[in-house]
Amino acid sequence: MESDAPEDIAACLDPQWPVPHPIEQHLGYQLRRIVTLLSAHIDRQVEPLGLTDAQWKPLLRLLLDQTGTVAALARICQLDAGGMTRLLDRLETKGLVRRERSQEDRRVVNIELTDEGRAAAQQLPDMLQGMQRSILQGFSAEEEAQLRGFLARLYGNALALEPGSAPGGPDS
Repeated sequence: MESDAPEDIAACLDPQWPVPHPIEQHLGYQLRRIVTLLSAHIDRQVEPLGLTDAQWKPLLRLLLDQTGTVAALARICQLDAGGMTRLLDRLETKGLVRRERSQEDRRVVNIELTDEGRAAAQQLPDMLQGMQRSILQGFSAEEEAQLRGFLARLYGNALALEPGSAPGGPDS
């Protein structure tokens, strides 16, 4: 059976061609590749601290935001309550965080960094800044600002895809 599909990728990129672009050209795929590479790099960077890519995020949030409760930390880290509880179990076992029930409302669990957790968390901003400088190497300040603007617009457009969002996208 013969196909009308073009043989080279350049032809697939032709907007006149009626088939979808190759997966490598989809923004979601491209963004996921970058996130995967960055996560692997961060894993290597935080390994000497005894942390994983998942574990550094709540530590940094507790350091910078002083979030206070498990529920608030879960929201800001975009995890469900069960996932956050399991993550905090591991961090508490490592001696990096401490949980305590609120005296005012027993349903609320407060969380704080231990001294060891604070020492580890205080190293994270410099690590993350170094990585950011590396991935933005070769970008001018104007290009970086433009990229951040594009990413903000993509984020807004993605939010508009959520159920219950306003029809027509974020700018309508």
